[in-house]
Amino acid sequence: MSKAHVVGLGKSGVAAARLLKRDGWEVVLSDRNSSETLLQQQQELAQEQITVELGSSLEFVEGNFPDLIVVSPGVPWDIPALVKARELGIETIGEMELAWRHLKQLPWVAITGTNGKTTTTALIAAIFQAAGLDAPACGNIGYAACEVALAEKAPDWVIGEISSYQIESSSTLAPRISIWTTFTPDHLARHKTLENYYDIKAKLLRQSQLQVFNGDDAYLNKIGTSQWADAYWTSVKGKAHLLGDKGFYIEDGWVVEQLQPNSPPQKIIEASALRMVGAHNLQNLLMAVAAARLANIPPDAIDKAVREFPGVPHRLEHICTWEGIDFINDSKATNYDAAEVGLASVKSPAVLIAGGEAKPGDDTGWMAKIQTQTAAVLLIGAAAPAFAQRLQEIGYTNYEIVETMDKAVVRSQELAKQHHAPVVLLSPACASFDQYPNFEARGDHFRQLCLQLLK
Repeated sequence: MSKAHVVGLGKSGVAAARLLKRDGWEVVLSDRNSSETLLQQQQELAQEQITVELGSSLEFVEGNFPDLIVVSPGVPWDIPALVKARELGIETIGEMELAWRHLKQLPWVAITGTNGKTTTTALIAAIFQAAGLDAPACGNIGYAACEVALAEKAPDWVIGEISSYQIESSSTLAPRISIWTTFTPDHLARHKTLENYYDIKAKLLRQSQLQVFNGDDAYLNKIGTSQWADAYWTSVKGKAHLLGDKGFYIEDGWVVEQLQPNSPPQKIIEASALRMVGAHNLQNLLMAVAAARLANIPPDAIDKAVREFPGVPHRLEHICTWEGIDFINDSKATNYDAAEVGLASVKSPAVLIAGGEAKPGDDTGWMAKIQTQTAAVLLIGAAAPAFAQRLQEIGYTNYEIVETMDKAVVRSQELAKQHHAPVVLLSPACASFDQYPNFEARGDHFRQLCLQLLK
């Protein structure tokens, strides 16, 4: 019997282990952590004949090498044990690649990019589902890809939000349609250089039949048609700004498609159908409509889905209005670019709650937005002292270090009233791991504190 070793006991790792077990592999699942929850999972999986090793450092012993190693999305691709395994010739793949091998007979839409992936993915899935298709969202959103592969009935389409980590570990993934939303420096701690990060993303697009690019993204626009001559481009600025001679753009308040260089442009839906705030969401709308039209979905189904689309939790999510002040949860803004977009999308002046575990990157655009759009800034988490220093350097003095979310929400009410600020915005520009297990838990805590105000 062939042996497989799955690294990482998250949703993806468990689904990968079950899929391999179903295919007749002998499976070991390992995780370097140990906790009550994980011990409980260990017992459940033992009943399915899946061995779980907890709290163990990963090493592969000669004479007991697995035939296949499957890596969960959150596990770095370059940890010594995995590098060594590849050198030894042990086949090492990501969980997404395993799912692809089971689902490659189906058409996929893959969405990648630094920011904008989640909203675009959720909107695409909503449109495909409104057209009567079974099209689950998976990958970094919704289901793990292997959970889709485990389903009794195969779906019509697979809609996958795919990070650079997942592309890196998926050698044969070749979607029908791929979308590249934005490109700015992120995850450089892992990918080392911007070129390396770009090449990983580009690999996915090159292996796809049809490519869609956000032509309003500065970096992608600069690379342009020289590298991607046959792609579909999008622009919220109208036909004159469309790169290449086919794509999707907004003109006179309509989303317009130009499917072939010489075909007449066709109006698809009104841009105002989307309820979400911010110019970046119009970019997301264009890319979602592009995917739908390239999959031959009719405009009426697109219109219905877009009008009913509620948005994505933790992404400029309106929590409540308290005494005329809107409380908005943008916990998913885990880097400077996303946080800059967050501030640009809400009414100003805003009271901003920011901080957490800082990431490397260029904060100048974000700092400029803070100067022009905020009444006050409340700083939480490990990054607070460094952010305070940066604000001082640019001459911004209206900040306070409050450390915790509880204190931030209480203080934000007082400051919003004092400065007549219409909005309190949680948009951290940071990872959450200093105080929370993930950005969702951070956003949920903010939501819970805001809803207590109403009581």
